[in-house]
Amino acid sequence: MFGRLDRYVLREVAVVWVAVTGVLLVILVSNQLARILGLAAERGFPKEVVFVLIGLTSLQNLAVIVPVATLLAVMMALGRLYHESEMAAIRACGMGPERLYLPVLAFAGVVALGLSALAFDLGPAAYAKAQEVRQTAIREAEFGRLEAGKFRSFAGGSAVFYAERADAAGTLYNVFLQRQVGDRVEVATAARAVHRIEEGGRLHVVVLYDGERLEGVPGEAGFRRLRFAEHGIPVRIPEPGAGRVRVGQMTLDQLRASPDPEASAELHWRIAQPVMVLTLALLAVPLSALRPREGRYARVALAILVYFVYSQLVAAGQVWIEKGRLDPALGLWWAHAAVGALALVLLHRQSPLTRLTWSRA
Repeated sequence: MFGRLDRYVLREVAVVWVAVTGVLLVILVSNQLARILGLAAERGFPKEVVFVLIGLTSLQNLAVIVPVATLLAVMMALGRLYHESEMAAIRACGMGPERLYLPVLAFAGVVALGLSALAFDLGPAAYAKAQEVRQTAIREAEFGRLEAGKFRSFAGGSAVFYAERADAAGTLYNVFLQRQVGDRVEVATAARAVHRIEEGGRLHVVVLYDGERLEGVPGEAGFRRLRFAEHGIPVRIPEPGAGRVRVGQMTLDQLRASPDPEASAELHWRIAQPVMVLTLALLAVPLSALRPREGRYARVALAILVYFVYSQLVAAGQVWIEKGRLDPALGLWWAHAAVGALALVLLHRQSPLTRLTWSRA
């Protein structure tokens, strides 16, 4: 099916694509790393959680990287053929630039299939897993075993706990606890306390012994001071995954069934990713044609500009669908059609369609 020229071009594009994708992924992960490390430092995540979040975030980011990596890879690989006069030799054999479309689109088709699996299956699963890992880490950092010598804020920041020291059995001594219950504030001190974890970790109980508590509404008279021999404070942990399911973690069937415009916008964005790979690969072939004295990477800046405009059109269309300003039936196909038409115009100017030659090498 593929001639020698097809295999040669396919190999060139694939090698450059792997390199470009790797570089872009490192750049994007480095940017995400600062945010994840900041969250980890703030919440007290263990390093294992940080590594898992980085891996899951990288998998999600591939959907953004792959289209632009495909555009740059095709332009850089074909740009080398022009720069080193290999295209001149190809033309001398009676084959025009349009002959490059077979290996380029074959490669783009394989990439688009992989990206479809990422956008519709792996990406949402990674998003859901990242949310689960993040929520679990936050709960464990907030409601984990209380330690001496550290202030611990929990229950959404409405309670603060501190103990001066602890023994080997886990009993805490010289304890301070403050919590907000509605508009009332409770401040308690105790000689000792025990932290109990019950119901499989869903219920945490701090039991204070031999102390006193002060409670009332700040700014009002009538605070009560009570002494106690034993005083238990229960804190129930919210169930993981509770609340509204985010569109980023919805499956394809869930997106199709949802009447929410946000879900429709998310569906069209996922469809756009593999379509962008094919459209940008189509556009990269005429854009990569260098003039005799142009450098090998002379058109890279143009490629980045084209991708920026294209991605902004897709992003704008997604927002319009979400806000009901654009018919979901039209989706983002108008943006793909515009870029595809531009590619055909450029190809026609470079080599008129009436003179196409599909000879094999």
